[in-house]
Amino acid sequence: MLTPVVLGALAVLLAGLLPRALSGLGRLRHTPAAAMLLWQSTALAAVLAALGAGLSLATDRLWQPPVATGDLLVAVLAGGVTVVVAARLLLSGHRTGTALRRMRRLHRERVDLVAQVDGGVSVLDHDLPVAYCVPGMTGSRIVVSRSTLATLAPAELGAVLEHERSHLRARHDLVLEAFTVLHRAFPRWVASGAARHEVEVLVEVLADRAAVRAGDRRALLTALLALAGSRAPEGSLGSAGSLADRMEVLRDTGSHRLQAAVLVVLAAAILALPTLLVVLPWLSGLLPA
Repeated sequence: MLTPVVLGALAVLLAGLLPRALSGLGRLRHTPAAAMLLWQSTALAAVLAALGAGLSLATDRLWQPPVATGDLLVAVLAGGVTVVVAARLLLSGHRTGTALRRMRRLHRERVDLVAQVDGGVSVLDHDLPVAYCVPGMTGSRIVVSRSTLATLAPAELGAVLEHERSHLRARHDLVLEAFTVLHRAFPRWVASGAARHEVEVLVEVLADRAAVRAGDRRALLTALLALAGSRAPEGSLGSAGSLADRMEVLRDTGSHRLQAAVLVVLAAAILALPTLLVVLPWLSGLLPA
């Protein structure tokens, strides 16, 4: 009986309390790949713990015969809760994915109607400097305004375009979508928006790192400052997103290998914990006494 309680408490901890605590550790952004792995492991572990709590309670009540009526009722209730959790995840995934893909498809169609294509980039006749990408499974778009082309130097424009290409190559849109699905699937008193916000920052930091590797750090910094205040349309990923949170990380040239290693180990431990809590009692029941 202890395992379901531990898993339920772990689900609440991983879905809400731990993300709130991690989001206050801005230093984690200096190792964005390892930090992203930690956030993804935390999210997946929360799902495993939530599903495992109901499953373990149901199997615990039905494992040892004879099965009393009360045990059967508890098992049915626990199984029902597990089905509800899984259904909420599936429904959230369907609604979120469908809405995002419809929104992006319509936006790409509108961009194609009014923009001119120059070197694979859609150029809008707009007075404000903007730069963003619209992901898609069959056709993505990188969009800039003519004001952006006039404002940025060639090296700055190259850094911004590489930033957007990195978003598309790494499919950062799918990462953000997954965290949106989880945030909407869990009850409000459990779910924390901190995870979604921090992952938004991390995908921008990762794209910044890719742009710096391909070009010049100072060029990217000045370009992002020139684009500050511009907003990307909903469903797209913009170069100027979460700018205030990224400036310190952009200026940091350290490797921080120890921190990265610690985060990777922590991510593995967090993911392993609910898995072991579910699997070990089941294996112990199979082994002869």
